[in-house]
Amino acid sequence: MVLPASYYQNANVVEIARDLLGKTLSTRIDNKLTAGIITETEAYAGVIDKAAHSYGGRRTQRTETMYSKGGVSYVFLCYGIHYLFNVVTNKKDIPEAILIRAIFPVKGIEEILKRRKAAKLTTSLCTGPGKVSAALGINKQHDNISLTGKKIWLEDTGIKIKPKDIHTGSRIGVDYAGEDALLPYRFWIQPETVMRSIK
Repeated sequence: MVLPASYYQNANVVEIARDLLGKTLSTRIDNKLTAGIITETEAYAGVIDKAAHSYGGRRTQRTETMYSKGGVSYVFLCYGIHYLFNVVTNKKDIPEAILIRAIFPVKGIEEILKRRKAAKLTTSLCTGPGKVSAALGINKQHDNISLTGKKIWLEDTGIKIKPKDIHTGSRIGVDYAGEDALLPYRFWIQPETVMRSIK
């Protein structure tokens, strides 16, 4: 089942970030279908979160997408190299988002390998947000598009992740956020957990 727009409008971005584990992120780009099960996420809690691009109500050309109603993509270029894919959540003008940090590829494997310039699947092939976007063909032109459309969408395919299999920790690469860098807003599951779930 494709996740409806209402799913993303939940006011608790941390809760959604945790719930997205085990959901499937799919893209149909250049008429090629690719997909992966989400295995790692990070929540960014908007204007009160020093690690968020929208902290303090910052509103720029880049961050404007975060102020959209939940259920659209937020894609930005990091370090001039990697495109990072985020899910915008909450209501309009409440700028919260979830970074998708890792996936377990399940569809379009050949195309994913081609995009990643890899010969075979490995556990690190799509571990890291830049790798996720590269594998799924996501770039800046996919910023601020609906996540219930035909280009990028998220699905609940019935995979159940047990609470004991979910790991929680601080976010990566946000040392500039001071005490907020320590918030337990990163969630992940091991590839083995996914493999058990899809057997």
